[in-house]
Amino acid sequence: MKKFLLAIVSVLLLLSSMAAAEEVTTVILVRHGETDYNRQGRYQGFLDIPLNENGLEQARMLAESLKDTHIDVFIASPLQRAYITTKMVADMHGKPIAYTDARLKEINYGDWAGAYKADLAEDYPKQYKKWIEKPWKVTMSNGEGLKDIQRRYREALDDAVERYPGKVIFIGAHSVGNAALLCELFDVGLDHYNSIRQDNTCVNVLELRDGKWRVVLMNSVTHLGYLYKGARRAA
Repeated sequence: MKKFLLAIVSVLLLLSSMAAAEEVTTVILVRHGETDYNRQGRYQGFLDIPLNENGLEQARMLAESLKDTHIDVFIASPLQRAYITTKMVADMHGKPIAYTDARLKEINYGDWAGAYKADLAEDYPKQYKKWIEKPWKVTMSNGEGLKDIQRRYREALDDAVERYPGKVIFIGAHSVGNAALLCELFDVGLDHYNSIRQDNTCVNVLELRDGKWRVVLMNSVTHLGYLYKGARRAA
């Protein structure tokens, strides 16, 4: 009888460990809706620019598209463009935003914050060209670089999944941070940063299984009525 009981305990422990090994944490990583600065070609960074009317509509369409998707917890950047985008989705689910995380703010553009891209290209041609072509080599004056934002986004992500293991976590954030984080999860260098697009209200789906990340979906904007930004509509 003793051996039989030990055998049962062993089987139960094995099944428990197998179940734990199969635990999957899902992260729905989203960029905020459009702002006037996005439309005007201006850098925002830490500036707290609100969603414009189109951005609010994009967020509404995002929320509607996710209303039947199970989401356990909502986390957001404290900047209102990301916070409001997240809140609209959370409201659709009848849930609050669990917390905001300052590490999820957009990159700090420093002296470039608020500037028009066209003006920077004219006034600082060498620096701007380097940012466009090799952004991983640039640290903004009085701001930060891609490595800095990648580090803080990864820390914020790790803290979220540690706090909510096995859950579906919605994170509302920003384009530069999302792209830098995806480089990290893909295990590729930041020299691939320019290869990753993050359109307004795009959806990325990430899965953590057995300590390994898998990118399931990236830069999806089908909720806006097209496959990708710039796609031509059928005649």
